[in-house]
Amino acid sequence: MKFSYALSGLLSAVAVLALPAPDLTSPDLLKRTPPGIPSPSSARRLLSGLKKATPIDDGTYDRDLFPHWGSIEGNCNAREYVLRRDGTGVEVGNNCYPTAGSWTSPYDGARHVDPPDVDIDHMVPLKNAWISGASAWTTGRRRAFANDVDSPQLWAVTGSVNRSKGDRSPDEWTPPLRSFHCTYAASWIAVKDKYALSASSAEVDALNAMLDTC
Repeated sequence: MKFSYALSGLLSAVAVLALPAPDLTSPDLLKRTPPGIPSPSSARRLLSGLKKATPIDDGTYDRDLFPHWGSIEGNCNAREYVLRRDGTGVEVGNNCYPTAGSWTSPYDGARHVDPPDVDIDHMVPLKNAWISGASAWTTGRRRAFANDVDSPQLWAVTGSVNRSKGDRSPDEWTPPLRSFHCTYAASWIAVKDKYALSASSAEVDALNAMLDTC
């Protein structure tokens, strides 16, 4: 029995690894991605305008300082809204939680049919925002940042990959799927520009390198 479970798990892992990389230019996928992703040229222009500064981590960050998963539309909170937006064939119950659907994670190309396997990633992590200027914000602005569905800030991705990313910036972590690096960099830059957050020198260098893949 244990061998059977182990074999089943191995076959599932192989199936995920065998999935082809998603076509990030397909009209269907583009309809299911966050709004506001700039073109590579616009991203470079925005990047050049970001304030360059060394992040200040004084140990005061707390995730609860960014009230998240607030109500967005009807019974849908921000997490449920993104699951519905970014999935295929998504059906939801009265509480807006998905009862059916599939999700392709742009970070690694893996496809999921079980909502708990999907995390909603903050493109610019909450702690990175805190040490890049958000420590001076009001709670209302931090709430808006943590629940922003009008910019490329929230993404439905593989849970384990999201946990691997943690609160790291692009000089410390990049998505496993190299074909997504261009979009990832453009999205990160767009969010930092929208919220006037600073970027470190290493972060800027990494973002420029990622834009070189466009």
